[in-house]
This record gives sequence, C-alpha cells and structure tokens, in this order.
Amino acid sequence: MSKKNADVKKLEEIAHRTRINVVKMIAKSGTGHLGGSMSIAEILAVLYFHELRIDPKNPEWEDRDRFVLSKGHACPALYATFAEVGYISKDILLTVHQTDSPLQMHPERGVCPGIEMSTGPLGQGLSTAVGMAIGARVKGKDFRVYALLGDGECNEGQIWEAAMSASKYKLDNLVATIDYNKFALSEATEKVMPLEPLYDKWTAFGWHVIEVNGHSVTQLINVYDEAKQIKGKPTMIIAHTVKGRNVSYVEDTWQSHSVSMTSEQVENTLTELGCSKEEIKTTLAQMKEKK
Repeated sequence: MSKKNADVKKLEEIAHRTRINVVKMIAKSGTGHLGGSMSIAEILAVLYFHELRIDPKNPEWEDRDRFVLSKGHACPALYATFAEVGYISKDILLTVHQTDSPLQMHPERGVCPGIEMSTGPLGQGLSTAVGMAIGARVKGKDFRVYALLGDGECNEGQIWEAAMSASKYKLDNLVATIDYNKFALSEATEKVMPLEPLYDKWTAFGWHVIEVNGHSVTQLINVYDEAKQIKGKPTMIIAHTVKGRNVSYVEDTWQSHSVSMTSEQVENTLTELGCSKEEIKTTLAQMKEKK
C-alpha cells in the first residue's frame, strides 16, 4: 500500500470512529444533533489530520490555523475529532451535554480546548472567520482560517454579507466549506428556501468555488490542497453529503437532525457500524446509568 493510500485509509478510519463515538455520545446523553454530526465526519478528519496547522498540546499557539464550526449544533462530531487529535481525552466524551462538562450542546470557547468561537446562533461563523482572516493579514501572520457552514444557515443574510466582505478584501487565506446535506431542521432545504444555483451564487460573490463529494477523503484532500494555490480570492467548497450518514433508520432525512435514540436503535446502528457485541453491550449499559 502506498503512503498516499495509507493516509486515505487512516483518515477514513478516523471518520468511522468519529461516527461511532457520536452515536455513543448521543445515546448516553439521551438526545443530540445526530444528522449534521454524521454528515461532516470526513470533512473534520481531513481538516484536522491533513490540513490544519495546529498543536494540540498548545491550543492557543499564536500561529495556529483557525477553524470555526459555524453549524455549532454538530459539535458531537467535533468533540469526537478532538479526542482523536488530542485536544481532549476520549474518557470525557460520554459527559457531553452534562452541566459541568466542557462538551456542551454547542461549542463554547474557553470551556473546551480547541474551540475558536462559541457558536450556536446560525449565520455568524463566517463573519467571525472573515475577521480572523483579516486579523492575520493585519498582523503579518501566515495562518489560514477555515469555516464549516450548514446549508440551512446559508438562508441567513449575514452569510452573504460576510461573503461580500471576504471577496472585497481578497481573503485568499480563508476557506469555507458548506455541509450540503440538503436538509435543515424540519424540511428539505429546497422546500424551506431554495439554495440553487449555489455554485453560481458563490462564484458571483467573487469566491473560488469547488464542488466535491463530502464523504470522499481523496476528493477532500485534493480540494483543500487546491485552495492553498488560489490567490486573490477566498475559496468555497460545496461538499455534497448525506445527513445522518450510516444511520439507516433516519439517513438522508430531516428527522435525523436531532434525535433521542432508543436502545434498539442504538444497538442496530452500532451493529451497522461494525461494533462488537461487547462494545454494544457496554454502550447500552451506559445509557441506563444515572447522568
């Protein structure tokens, strides 16, 4: 196996473990945003293990690349990725949503290491990323800024104000990605507020735009590498994904957005994800423990 193939396989395995941990976290918590967490596993794996210049031992390193999870409700996947990269211990993943846990239902800067912005209200993350990218230029720093948006939040006017600003200031150190899973909170995005032609819209706003299969590690590596070569304009990656990926009973539906999973649903999902009977048994027992 070539090094490139080995790297792709490693990232695919990280994304797979992320999905397993997301299911376990939501099972233990009793509720959580499953759909949008499962759709971004490969994106986060490629960002944190291929793209971002970071130091997990020094989360506030001044020259680190910045990442903003604008769709903050998908933080279970981010926390699971943090555990893989070393920002947090895997031992605390099952404390998600608990009162004294650093892993809250939305990311909180200063509470959990690695969080660059407290997010939750949709539409705000890209504006902050624009500010960070301008800040890098003002300070003469070469760090890059990445933001991950939900497709539903692209209905927000603030997204398009930020898009204009990023283009005006020619922020080629800014890369945004849309998790284009085609579903929002309670309906398909095209029924709530049509986004198409999404590629043409971002192009018209002055961005370099790339469309990609958001579950293909190889394609994601290539497009993030391409973004580094773009000069004079920000890059938007439209990542076509599946909401609730690998959770068959709600996959590719808006019903996967926020769920409370029964023991049977947890068992079936973890079985589909290839977990052992002992691992599943442990998870089911943890569901019954007092929170």
